[in-house]
Amino acid sequence: MLRFASLASGSQGNCLVAEVGRTRVLIDCGLNLTDTERRLERLGVAPGEINAILVTHEHGDHASGVFDFAAAHRVTVYLTHGTLGAMRQEGKVIDGVRTVQVDGRQSLAVGDVHVNPFTVPHDAREPVQYVVSDGASRLGVLTDIGTSTKHVEDCLSRCDALVLECNYDRDMLWAGTYPKWLKERIGGPFGHLDNRDSERLLASLDRSRLKHVIAAHLSQQNNRPELACAALARAMGCEASWIGLATQDEGFGWRDA
Repeated sequence: MLRFASLASGSQGNCLVAEVGRTRVLIDCGLNLTDTERRLERLGVAPGEINAILVTHEHGDHASGVFDFAAAHRVTVYLTHGTLGAMRQEGKVIDGVRTVQVDGRQSLAVGDVHVNPFTVPHDAREPVQYVVSDGASRLGVLTDIGTSTKHVEDCLSRCDALVLECNYDRDMLWAGTYPKWLKERIGGPFGHLDNRDSERLLASLDRSRLKHVIAAHLSQQNNRPELACAALARAMGCEASWIGLATQDEGFGWRDA
């Protein structure tokens, strides 16, 4: 059985935990060590029970706590060659931590967890996102992507659960106080998805197996939960209350895929 939960989701830190059998993996760790440990324990997981961290890319809200946690709990870090190079250049790599390089075109096994990385357009060195599985049920995670592609849609079709970025509302972003360069970066083809982009992406998927759709990575300045959930609900043809929400402070609790 595959189950999953979120420790946090947003621009101040992202971290998700997935469990199959005795294997538990984090997808990203953008929280400090103490916060990560505390939030894991809130979910009933001892930090020492984590077997691996799957890193999507080097940006701090996804990777700032990766090597601190890995060093403290002897955890293997999985990441692309480009992500490792970028983190090493930024002084974020701790010697002695075991790393395994991920190829965005090849699946791999981490204990009982089947991992399928896939490449995405984002302004990082070599970013990937992940589909994880127990061999039957599939969880797709998609955050930090500027625009959808056929490859992304193929990878996420026929998932049983999907955690999907709804970073911003376009009108709120452009009416807000961010500098122009930042608005252009967020709204550009290597930035983030807005609610309407996410709605279109979800509508393009084979959704026949979806039991969970969770809006994630919402901007606290440029989005509102009701807008994101309404957009995904339109794509699913369901009530907005059925759409889950990953928050910055609470993430979300355990779900079975």
